Amino acid sequence: MTTVTDAGQTAVDADRTAVFDAAVAADERIEPRDWMPDAYRATLVRQIAQHAHSEIIGMQPEANWITRAPSLRRKAILIAKVQDEAGHGLYLYSAAETLGTSREELLDKLHAGRQKYSSIFNYPTLTWADVGAIGWLVDGAAITNQVPICRCSYGPYARAMVRICKEESFHQRQGFELLLTLSRGTEAQHAMAQDAVNRWWWPSLMMFGPPDDESSHSAQSMAWKIKRHSNDELRQRFVDIAVPQAEALGLTLPDPDLKWNEERGQHDFGAIDWTEFWDVLKGNGPCNEQRITQRRTAHEDGAWVRDAAAAHAAKHTERTTARSAQNEQEATA
Repeated sequence: MTTVTDAGQTAVDADRTAVFDAAVAADERIEPRDWMPDAYRATLVRQIAQHAHSEIIGMQPEANWITRAPSLRRKAILIAKVQDEAGHGLYLYSAAETLGTSREELLDKLHAGRQKYSSIFNYPTLTWADVGAIGWLVDGAAITNQVPICRCSYGPYARAMVRICKEESFHQRQGFELLLTLSRGTEAQHAMAQDAVNRWWWPSLMMFGPPDDESSHSAQSMAWKIKRHSNDELRQRFVDIAVPQAEALGLTLPDPDLKWNEERGQHDFGAIDWTEFWDVLKGNGPCNEQRITQRRTAHEDGAWVRDAAAAHAAKHTERTTARSAQNEQEATA
């Protein structure tokens, strides 16, 4: 039996939902102190956490080549890029914390396998050209996916994405320039660049997620304006951008079915091996175990840094409190 209290709460919830829906429909930003549906909050935590995890796990494939970069210039560029990715993770964990979920909780879930990161980072970087392919293709796909999130309905996520997208755009251009240098180099360098593109093209297309009719979250995220475009729309946009860039690089995309469709005004492309996608997502990719093991180890090895920072913060708070108390005593003496 519904009590008066229950009915009153139902009416309050309905009013709050109406205000929330109107704000989203009007393209207004939802801020941390605003009321929001529990499902909206949970969806944001899941998406932001996956994005943050991808940034810090994504440092590993490229960091693999820092000590083997072919020149000091290339090494400096790569170090700066890996550092940027660490910063992106921090921005995103901070955005998730505004939703009431601590960074520690998110990392614990990542390390326990209860939260995911992008499947693309479970592939190995076999040659120096892979660094360029990741910059051009992987960061290019990320930009295509993330620029619309700058208009996300949740304010902290949208604002974090503005800086992230600017830096990712720079990373994409760096990758393109690296591949262009290799492509115009010796025959062996050109072949190395082509091999890298061959291996990273299809996983890059998978980055946008499963087809729309198999995506369990995409439609609702679009309704809430967390996302602005569907997985398939973003994937098509990326293909159309990448084709002329590949031509400028003098490299071939590994898809015999790739061709311009005059009627659609877009490129047709071949079927994606979704079996591989789901297999990698389940933990069976070439580097899944290596990536998460290295992440856990780094987290455990860094415990003393976190403990020292916490002790310093506690001591600073203690001193500030004591100083305030002393000042108050002197003012009333």
